[in-house]
Parts: sequence; C-alpha cells; structure tokens
Amino acid sequence: MALYGAYNEMLAGMGLTDRIVARTDADDKPAAIAALPVIGTHMRPNLERVLAVKPDLVLQTAGRGEAEQAAANLAKLGVPVAVFSIHDFDSLFAAIDRIGVLTGAQKRAAELDASLKKRLAAVAVSAPGGKKPKVFFEVRSGNLLAAGKGSMVDAVIRAAGGENAVSLDKKLVRLTDEELLRLAPDVCLTQRGPMNAEARSMADRPEYASLPCVKNRRAFVVDEALFSRPGPGSVDAVEELARILAGKPATPAREARP
Repeated sequence: MALYGAYNEMLAGMGLTDRIVARTDADDKPAAIAALPVIGTHMRPNLERVLAVKPDLVLQTAGRGEAEQAAANLAKLGVPVAVFSIHDFDSLFAAIDRIGVLTGAQKRAAELDASLKKRLAAVAVSAPGGKKPKVFFEVRSGNLLAAGKGSMVDAVIRAAGGENAVSLDKKLVRLTDEELLRLAPDVCLTQRGPMNAEARSMADRPEYASLPCVKNRRAFVVDEALFSRPGPGSVDAVEELARILAGKPATPAREARP
C-alpha cells in the first residue's frame, strides 16, 4: 500500500493495482482503489488501520518530517517500509525500478520505464529550437510561493522545453510580487489543488497585468496532482506543458493507466 498517491500510479502503471490493499483519504485514483479501506492521511496514517490490512510493503515519500516519522513508526512495528526521494526523472525511474524489485515485478517496471522514457523522448524531438521560454510555476498564491530548481516541477519544465524562471536551487522559493515582476516570465502556471485551493490565473489579478505571460495571454491554471506530484503523471505534465509552450490547446489530465 502507498502513503503517497504517486506510488499508486506507479503500481497501476505496472499492472499491480490488484495488490493495493488500502489508500489514504486523499487518494482515490486509479478508480479501482476508490472502494479500498482508508487508513488516514499521507503524513498521519492510523497505525492500527494500517496493521489491520496486513500490508507486505508500505511505500512513502521523503521530505516531510511527519511523513518520515510515520514510516519509522510502522517499521518499528515490523511493517516493511520503503521511502523514496523523487525530485527529477532519474530518481523517478530509480524508484520505479526499486519498486519493481520489491514487488517481484522487475519486467513490468522496466516496461513502464521504457514507455515513459519513449514519451519524454518524443517531446524532446518535437520541441522548437531557439531561446527557451521562461516558465514561472506558482505553488501557492497570497504569500507567493514558487517552484525552484530543486523540484520535480523544474524537471517537468526542462523536459517540456522551457526554463524555470526561478533560479534558486530549492524545492520551494518564497518571492515578493516585485521579484516576480522583475523575473518577467513568458509563461505562468498557477497550480490548483490542496496547497492552493483558491487558485486564480495571474491574468485575473491586476497586480500582475504588466507580466509578459499576462500580456501575451499565456497565464494558465493547472492541476496540482499532475504537475507537483512526482510519478508517471509527471510525463503527462511534460506533454501538457509542451503543448502550452507550443501554443496548442491544453488537454484534460489523464488518469494513471490501469
């Protein structure tokens, strides 16, 4: 079972959905897991509920103290736990490979890797030449929070043929409005999801009217789960952003493959 939704996507991509025995209250995709027992939240799973479903393996993501402590508590109770740190496509493929080993599905993991890499290569081949557009990714509005170069979002931007407008090597970077205006990004993405539930396009906020992305009508609202959650969906995000950078219509986000 996964304490972070992206691992459900990886298991689904390997055709292992039927092995998932429970889910967190925030994760109901792929659709096949929606009826499974709920064991609490990503960072605060109910240990008794986890033990009740008797998992052979629990998957968790690194980076948040509470999440890692929950994983450590489960390990102390004798539950096998694997914790991964995924921040780019190399670490994503490494996690898929390792999960393949842990589940005895190495061949399926290799097939998923190959499929995702083929799609990334197709985007790279079709990317236009010349100067790369500067892309700003707004994680949270209000107290402006952006994705830096230490994030999976940065990997998505680069794979799609863009350049992160934020140059700091951090996952999250707090900025002032003045700093954003100075960056003058060509494309602005504002995520909508649990971290930014009241998301609005920068085009709808007068304080950003002078930004190139607003003047050129290239300010968009995107799905947080697709862009910010490292997993197979990150390749969907690359394809989506590549369409945006090419000036093509965006398409609805795809679910993890069964």
